[in-house]
Amino acid sequence: MTTAHEAPYAPEHSPRLDWAKHAPEVYKAMVRLDAAARRGLDPTLLELVKIRASQLNHCAFCLDMHTKDALAAGESVERIIQLGAWEESRHFYTEKELAAIELTEAVTVITDGFVPDEVYERAAEHFEEAELAQLIAAITVINAWNRFGVSTRMVPGHYKPGQHK
Repeated sequence: MTTAHEAPYAPEHSPRLDWAKHAPEVYKAMVRLDAAARRGLDPTLLELVKIRASQLNHCAFCLDMHTKDALAAGESVERIIQLGAWEESRHFYTEKELAAIELTEAVTVITDGFVPDEVYERAAEHFEEAELAQLIAAITVINAWNRFGVSTRMVPGHYKPGQHK
C-alpha cells in the first residue's frame, strides 16, 4: 500500500515563454529599475514586501525567490509563514513593517479603486518622504515582476539565494 508520503510529486510544468530571452532590453531595464527601487530600503523589510505582493499575485516563482533570499538574509521562518495572515499576527512585525505590508496590499490590489488615505498616512508616519517614494517604487516593481512571472508561468523551485542580485 502506498501512503501519501510515498506518492510521487506532481510533474513540474514548463514555462510558457522565456520572456527575458525574447525581450532582453525590457529585462535589463527591469533589473536596473529593481536596483534603483531598492536603494535606501531595509533589505529585510524589502523582502517582506516582495513576499507579500507575490502572495497576493500568486507568483510562485517570486515566492520561491524572495522567501529563499529572506531566509538567507536571516529572516525567520515564523515571520515568513505568518505574513499571509499578518493582520492576525501583527505582534510578529514592527509598526514600520506593518505600515509597509499594509501599503503593499493597497498598491497591489489597486483594482479596488485606490490606496486609502489612512493606509498612506500610516506609511507616511513611519517613512520619510524619500524612503516612502522608494518603498512605493519597490512595491510597483515587484508587482511588475509578478506579472511577468505569472503570465509566462515561470517555474519555481530552482532559484538559489542571491542568484539574481
